[in-house]
Amino acid sequence: MYCSTRRQGNSELLADIVVEGLDCTKIHLKDHHIEPIRDFRHDPEGFKPVHDDHAKLIREILNHDMFLFATPIYWYGMPGILKNFIDRWSTYYSDMTFKDRMSEKEAIVVVTGGDDPHIKGFPLIQQFYWIFEFMGIEFTNYIIGNGNNPGDVLRDLNALSKAEQLNHQLRMRG
Repeated sequence: MYCSTRRQGNSELLADIVVEGLDCTKIHLKDHHIEPIRDFRHDPEGFKPVHDDHAKLIREILNHDMFLFATPIYWYGMPGILKNFIDRWSTYYSDMTFKDRMSEKEAIVVVTGGDDPHIKGFPLIQQFYWIFEFMGIEFTNYIIGNGNNPGDVLRDLNALSKAEQLNHQLRMRG
């Protein structure tokens, strides 16, 4: 799942190396309309139906065993479109089958940023860790790449090497 507001950004370039040659579904969140959460957890009627693309995306991701979230670091956190997508998981939480199905999944996170991302981007990795722990999703790996301007990440040899290694591991799994 590509979580940038532009195509071919650094996080997408790095994630494409991870998934090269693998059978996967690529979703660009920016191409979907996702409303922010309106918290009705404590309302007697609960959450209200929302007419956007979120339910369609949930159905799609539930069909997969593994997720890869590729995201730039925006202001030392995740982009709003990704935050909206994850916040809306709360609307399905009363349906315990959602959490049960999510707990069968694995997740990989690829983040890129330009302001010392290995230090300042780590809280974003921790945020994903806690989200995945809450949902019971196995957090299998992450990559932090250095890249601010388009294509910068292709000069981050450590991130490229880790992406290639991860691709090899995933290919070996079949």
